[in-house]
Amino acid sequence: MTDMRRTILWVVFTMSLVLLWDAWNKHNGQPSMFTPAPPATVSTAPASAPGASAGVAGVPAPVAGVPAATGSGANAIAAQTPAPASSSEKVTITTDVYRLVVDTQGGTVSRVELLRFDDQIDPTRKVTLLDQSADRVYLAQTGLVNRQDNGGAFPNHLTPMTALPGERTLAEGQKDLRLVLESAPVNGLQYRKTYTFERGSYAIAVKHEVVNTSDQPREPQLYLQLVRDGNPPPGESSFYSTFTGPAAFTDTTKFQKIDFKDIEKGQAETPPAANNGWVAMVQHYFVSAWLNTQPAPREFRTAKVASNLYSVAMVQPLPSVAPGATQSVDTTLYIGPQEEKKLELLAPGLELVKDYGWFTILSKPLFALLDFLHSKIGNWGWAIVALVVLLKAAFFWLNAKAYKSMAKMKVVAPRVAELRERYKDKPQQMQQEMMRIYREEKVNPLGGCLPIMIQIPVFIALYWVLLSSVEMRNAPWILWIEDLSVKDPFFILPLLMTASTLLQTWLNPTPPDPVQARMMWIMPLVFSVMFFFFPAGLVLYWVTNNVLSIAQQWVINKQLGVNK
Repeated sequence: MTDMRRTILWVVFTMSLVLLWDAWNKHNGQPSMFTPAPPATVSTAPASAPGASAGVAGVPAPVAGVPAATGSGANAIAAQTPAPASSSEKVTITTDVYRLVVDTQGGTVSRVELLRFDDQIDPTRKVTLLDQSADRVYLAQTGLVNRQDNGGAFPNHLTPMTALPGERTLAEGQKDLRLVLESAPVNGLQYRKTYTFERGSYAIAVKHEVVNTSDQPREPQLYLQLVRDGNPPPGESSFYSTFTGPAAFTDTTKFQKIDFKDIEKGQAETPPAANNGWVAMVQHYFVSAWLNTQPAPREFRTAKVASNLYSVAMVQPLPSVAPGATQSVDTTLYIGPQEEKKLELLAPGLELVKDYGWFTILSKPLFALLDFLHSKIGNWGWAIVALVVLLKAAFFWLNAKAYKSMAKMKVVAPRVAELRERYKDKPQQMQQEMMRIYREEKVNPLGGCLPIMIQIPVFIALYWVLLSSVEMRNAPWILWIEDLSVKDPFFILPLLMTASTLLQTWLNPTPPDPVQARMMWIMPLVFSVMFFFFPAGLVLYWVTNNVLSIAQQWVINKQLGVNK
């Protein structure tokens, strides 16, 4: 009976992991393990197509996600005839961290290469986060809409702008670089946008200046939006999934992820209007976000812009602009890696875009400890090993209790097997005799399970830390492991993982039932298959944990004289 319980626990635990993993994939819009993946569709327009620089796949629509609550004045944007994309200027800005393209049609950020991150599919290229091509649409846009009904259009992300002369490359020793764009007046308003790029920073200061050139007051709203197709980032593994899609934050509602599929169905939930908050587009390791940390009213909106193209926007009403007056708003556009410490400094809650799943409360302190160990050791691989050692030390007595319980089970296993054979036709009497043996030998049949179950949330939280941390990207360990965020190129760590799991099985009590005994060997093999496709950092963590567990179990078994 005890062996059956143990087998059931292992099966339930393993299947729960598989089902949770599959449910997580489906929750994040990834294909299920058990159903074929639908064919991906990319509804994008070539960069040379008319209107393509609007970031709406050639559809000169109103501000995506904005007009729904702004009246007919906002809809007047559609009446504007945007200049063909071929006539706009593509301004390339190069800093020590970016190669960035700004399209003068609307001043849209249409391409961003992260110069400090190599592409994992093609290491000769850099990671391209924002882009506008046949394969990807991912843009950062801003503009103005009119608060008054029938008030006419204002400069927006379709409006041609002029880039003022200035440096385009951050020179050696230069602290910052500025790009200023301005529009001609539209309905009495001129829009000037200033991007300021600082050395070593992924946070771009964006100043919005609104000049009233008319003889009447104007009531504009500023919108900050991100537009992206719904396809997952290239190179993502089908054996694990992280969130890709919009997100929003306010002090009241906190962090909210918004699924593309909910936007598609018109069921997306966004935070209510607030005087704080931000919007973002999240993917594995990287994020883009529009931030405004100054208290001011704002609304949050999402929209399906076109087929397989979605937006998330933050809309902020500005004070009425008197004739001849200027209103300005300072915002920040972050485009870069999910470096937790740096994100915390930029805006409240921004570090939450680093997706820890359900275990954030445990994962954050684990990452802090891992980061501390790295600061002392200088290698992320060895920091992982050190962290697992510390966790095993913290749970030493719990593990010792579990292994002692399993060792005692091995001692009584022959007697239990003999009882099964003797009373196989009398199950009730067999149970009574088994319980008598357990009492005499002071064995708790579930004593080996409970301590291990207590530790599972901690180790799952560590799993998410290693899966989500961009610091593992391109981080070497030793010899053949040159990148802890991708699978082991020679599968050495997965093979060690499989061997150590089988050794643990061998050290455990052997069930007397031949079917159960075979299951005890098959389940570790099935479970280990996934690790051949997991990032090397995750497999290193499991291998280290297995080796330390084997060592502790071997010592305890030896003390009790039950080693094989």
